[in-house]
Amino acid sequence: MPTFQSKPYRQSQALNPLVSGSFALSQITQTRFDHRDMRHTKVAKEEALGMDKNRRKLSLQEEYWRLQSKTEEEWEQVRIERPPGVE
Repeated sequence: MPTFQSKPYRQSQALNPLVSGSFALSQITQTRFDHRDMRHTKVAKEEALGMDKNRRKLSLQEEYWRLQSKTEEEWEQVRIERPPGVE
């Protein structure tokens, strides 16, 4: 048995498909995840809650004055249905 083999490249031919397949599968998998992430776009907080972006700003002082301007006769007590299972 010789110390150095005459053709060391021939033994590595069996590893070439394994190594190249590994690189190919990693690229394909990354592409798949990128396309899947594009479908699931990030939703803004207003869109998730169904709020309009052009809504008026809330001011506590304005709300206080608005509620103070209402009289006691402007509201009506309405009884709602009880939840099921509550007597």
